[in-house]
Amino acid sequence: MNEHYPRVRYPAWHGGLMIREGIRICLYMNHPHEEIASKVASSMETYLRAVGPSAPSWSPDYNGDWWELDDSAREKTLRELRDERAPGDLVFEWCDSPDSARGYEVEYCGKLPDSVDRNAVSAVSFWLPTEYLEEKGPEHVRELMWELADPLPFCTGHAGLAFNHVGIPRELSFLRFRHPGLDDTDLMHVSWNIGTRIRGPAWINFLGAPVLDELGGVTGLRSRFSSQEVRVQEMPGNRAVVTLGSWPEAGDTEQGRDLPLYREWARALEP
Repeated sequence: MNEHYPRVRYPAWHGGLMIREGIRICLYMNHPHEEIASKVASSMETYLRAVGPSAPSWSPDYNGDWWELDDSAREKTLRELRDERAPGDLVFEWCDSPDSARGYEVEYCGKLPDSVDRNAVSAVSFWLPTEYLEEKGPEHVRELMWELADPLPFCTGHAGLAFNHVGIPRELSFLRFRHPGLDDTDLMHVSWNIGTRIRGPAWINFLGAPVLDELGGVTGLRSRFSSQEVRVQEMPGNRAVVTLGSWPEAGDTEQGRDLPLYREWARALEP
């Protein structure tokens, strides 16, 4: 149990976990796969250096069958991402368990240039277990999230506590309501609908064009916050990152923990 968030571990019948808490970064890019594939590969290499190349060790194929990853399979995916002649779209997932809620996971949804849905974007997400956060510390994790985001031409993004789960367990509805700081994003679904909009308040929030311009740039963004615990930093390429407090917070509606910094962020974005 951490003072900032609960341990969420619901066992499955086969001995794995149906639900667990974790740390996740999601980044949304209004660019087709072919324009960003090599940049996604750079972020993936950063992730593998941080967690170890064998942490994500399973991947499903297009038929839904799971295959164990080895070094050659990981290198093949990275090589294809860096190849400009590769096919025009790509969806893949790497994780540490094929049938249990994951601690380590990478998911990518690349979009075609002529997607029929104007709100469809390419998206990538990276997971860490909260044990990694507790071992390395929140500043290390914040810096890693920055490194993962840096190569990518994101419109928006968010990082913080999230539920990782298998299926839709009945306990999830209650947990979502009790701990509003724990996100539950279906990356594939959101990537088809989010466009250049913001998903919602999170521990770390990434802003690029056009949202940052609509907020008056970094200077205008800073003027919207009164709390000293909100950190607004400029990133290269007309981008910014907003961090709400030193630790990610889950909140707890049963104990009156209503996430004041997250509420301040929501009020700043409301107009």
